[in-house]
Amino acid sequence: MGATSHQAGAAGRALTADRPSSIRNVVLVGHSGSGKTTLVEALALTAGAVNRAGRVEDGATVSDYDEIEHRRQRSVQLSLVPVEWGGIKINILDTPGYADFVGELRAGLRAADAALFVVSASDGIDGATRMVWDECEAVGMPRAIVVTHLEAARSDYTQMTTVCGEIFGADDPDAVIPLYLPLHGPPGPDGHAPVTGLLGLLSQRVYEYTSGERVERDPDPAELSLITDARARLIEGIIAESEDESLMDRYLGGEEIDLKTLVDDLERAVARGTFHPVLMAAPALDGARQGLGTVELLELVTGGFPTPLERAAVPVTRPDGSARPDVTCDPDGSLVAEVVKTSSDPYVGRVSLVRVFSGTLKAEETVHVSGHGLADRGHEDHDVDERIGSLSSPFGKQQRVLTRCIAGDLACVAKLTRAETGDTLSGKDDPLLMAPWTMPDPLLPLAIEAHSKADEDKLSHGLARLVAEDPTMRLEQNPHTHQVVLWCLGEAHQDVALERLRTRYGVQVDPVPHKVSLRETFGAKAAGRGRHVKQSGGHGQFAICEIEVEPLPPGSGIEFVDKVVGGAVPRQFIPSVEKGVRTQAARGVAAGYPLVDVRITLLDGKAHSVDSSDAAFQTAGALALREAAAEARIDLLEPVAELAVVVPDEYVGPIMSDLAGRRGRVVGTDQASAGRTRVRAEIPEIEIGRYAVELRSVSHGTGRFARAYARHEPMPPQIAEKVREQAEKGS
Repeated sequence: MGATSHQAGAAGRALTADRPSSIRNVVLVGHSGSGKTTLVEALALTAGAVNRAGRVEDGATVSDYDEIEHRRQRSVQLSLVPVEWGGIKINILDTPGYADFVGELRAGLRAADAALFVVSASDGIDGATRMVWDECEAVGMPRAIVVTHLEAARSDYTQMTTVCGEIFGADDPDAVIPLYLPLHGPPGPDGHAPVTGLLGLLSQRVYEYTSGERVERDPDPAELSLITDARARLIEGIIAESEDESLMDRYLGGEEIDLKTLVDDLERAVARGTFHPVLMAAPALDGARQGLGTVELLELVTGGFPTPLERAAVPVTRPDGSARPDVTCDPDGSLVAEVVKTSSDPYVGRVSLVRVFSGTLKAEETVHVSGHGLADRGHEDHDVDERIGSLSSPFGKQQRVLTRCIAGDLACVAKLTRAETGDTLSGKDDPLLMAPWTMPDPLLPLAIEAHSKADEDKLSHGLARLVAEDPTMRLEQNPHTHQVVLWCLGEAHQDVALERLRTRYGVQVDPVPHKVSLRETFGAKAAGRGRHVKQSGGHGQFAICEIEVEPLPPGSGIEFVDKVVGGAVPRQFIPSVEKGVRTQAARGVAAGYPLVDVRITLLDGKAHSVDSSDAAFQTAGALALREAAAEARIDLLEPVAELAVVVPDEYVGPIMSDLAGRRGRVVGTDQASAGRTRVRAEIPEIEIGRYAVELRSVSHGTGRFARAYARHEPMPPQIAEKVREQAEKGS
């Protein structure tokens, strides 16, 4: 694309926009280590938002600063970096590349209007990045590709652009084409020739970066030959997407299409999401102000990516679900904003990153908070008015004060104590609700216990704040195993959760083995006699009852039947016997797991006119059930899950083999989408405790699964015996 002069954003003030047309919201997508955060630094440096060291004034990186990220050297959260170029405010949303933090990625996609896919010239494209591309394709989000790590010895930009065309342009290879070719300098001692500039295919100009800033010149004959060979394919790709149907005929007829027409058509095709240019970028060298390719990338974002005005109208309802017209990006319209990220600051408190879709959000005003349909994950629904605090624009550790945030823009809101990620902010006199975006289901359990009594007192508050920040985390208080369980997306997600509990909320917890909710049942009919007779002077205890226990079909629960005749057990004590056997059943009769699917029949008993009591017959009932269990075969029942695993076709065989090794039964397969198969299976839950991690390994990060409880069924004897032994050791 052609060269333009830039306007640097002031480093010491908040960047503001006075109209939606001067805003671009772009999210960076790519696997961990692809260079997204480094690219953000380079873009901010080129735009003049930071000093020549690539740092903000206090020494932090320009991405939202997080102590955990600093220690782990890995991005674990969505961050916003606003920069200005050519009078356009660009909100750059940097997302984590690690699969455990896909919730932050989805939040970034929700807040953005276009995506930059960052791929490493040395590492290639992973399966997870392909899946995100397909998701963007499905909704028509505009996309471009940036190739990084050009400095690596084994990097090959030409080969990488071919790979991008094969993977991202599978349906239309002519829609994924590079805009520039690399200009190589002299080879170094290792034989690798570094990239020192770019050859512009449309402009037919050379852009050198060896001086630390972009210098433009005419190409020499050899460079012009390289440009000419690649330029024809690019022009044909642009013309194929042009709205001017006569352009192709004119081009094929030998007419030279002027540069402005090509650039305009390119930018329209990119904004429509039908053409995906490939660019390259590298960080600035020491002391340099501009990184290679960063000027060209900023030009593409400002000229080719859509404004918020081009985003489709946003569907909304009233909080009660009643219909309401869709809202458009109008600063004067009804206020509709969405919380895309929630974090905690030790000094400010809760800080919410908000995307405004309609209307104008102003500091210190009262808004309505609505949301958000995730009660199953420990998030309460909200339908309240709340006064917000200050508005600000993030920049590393700094928060630069804003007075307002118009439709299409993003800002941080302080003191929203009730709002959580995914909630809608609207006018208090016109409450509205946006449908939440799809959140990945956390399927890796982490059972925890408070480390000390002091931690136990703070645990519930700390967990509530933790899940308020992260809607991809589910908090469960299991009533059967009596464990507190955090359901996460992966091991790194678990580690970050524990670290945040400790460092942010001062709660130390210990991970403990996650328990699966087992059951017990009788394998055959049995009888038992409960005798509770005590006489120690004064009022004694006397109760005798005889019962029969027989197994029932799965799902029957516990059935109690009274067949006492002749008043052997007085009528007032029969409920006492039932209460006693049910209480014992809940405690278990063999390995300490609840007893289910049996019929307990009270046949006979004895009572004393003085010493019999409610408590005595409860005890006798429990003793009778224990005696019956001692004489019978007790089966352990384990929960079985219905599993639906979606993987690329080439991984179906390994997935089936893996499931078989886990005692799974494949019940069918079907086509989930083009090139992807859904494998349906039934599998014991005890075998899939870590399946969220193990599936990622088997499918190379391309698989996903859903699970649902199906039923309890008998556990194989050899495994049941091990469980009993462990229960005995534990007791």
